[in-house]
Amino acid sequence: MSVPAVTPRQRRKEARPQELLDAALELFVEKGFAATRQDEIAARAGVSKGTLYLYYPSKEELLKAVIRERLSTEIEAGMQQVRQHVGSNADLLRSLLPRWWENMFNSPASGVFKLIITEVRTFPEIADYYMREVVEPGHHLIGTVLQRGIEAGEFRPINVEGAVHSLVLPMVMLCLHKHSLGACSAIESLGHPHDFIQQHIDLVLRGLEIRDTKPGAAAPRKPRPG
Repeated sequence: MSVPAVTPRQRRKEARPQELLDAALELFVEKGFAATRQDEIAARAGVSKGTLYLYYPSKEELLKAVIRERLSTEIEAGMQQVRQHVGSNADLLRSLLPRWWENMFNSPASGVFKLIITEVRTFPEIADYYMREVVEPGHHLIGTVLQRGIEAGEFRPINVEGAVHSLVLPMVMLCLHKHSLGACSAIESLGHPHDFIQQHIDLVLRGLEIRDTKPGAAAPRKPRPG
């Protein structure tokens, strides 16, 4: 029994949610979330405003979908990599974090960080959603690997939450720079972004790793419970 061919109209309908999210993200980054109108999003996506409402009844739902599709799915992919990894935790972070941040920096989704920082006071519901979907699972992901490295004797006993911030916040600032000062001047003012990502992660991990000690040197302290 032959399978009916998919018509161009059907393909267009299936692609429409992604087209709407792409258009929304472009306009949110260009104009800001509050200043963007839904009819502008519909026009950029090439659909009617009524069609937009069928998929996303509000701007808030559009931005939540952008966060979910562009950030949350990447974190979930990282969690899968952590579950499947065999080897040192330092090697895991050196493969996981640069790939994640380079993908993020190269995509329009890098503008989401600027959106969140500039708009959350006006839209607290978005802030709560971002915390649940991005900040908490992202910190849990990295924190889990760091804690595992401490327990395995790879990393020094450290404040895990502080180490997560040390790894993540400069990367967020890199994305902010791209969509603020970097939009007005050469992004190379921070050096090559991809080199910066690799060097930053390597710098933090080298500070965490336990080095071989000389004979008679004190052994590393074990982490305190909790």
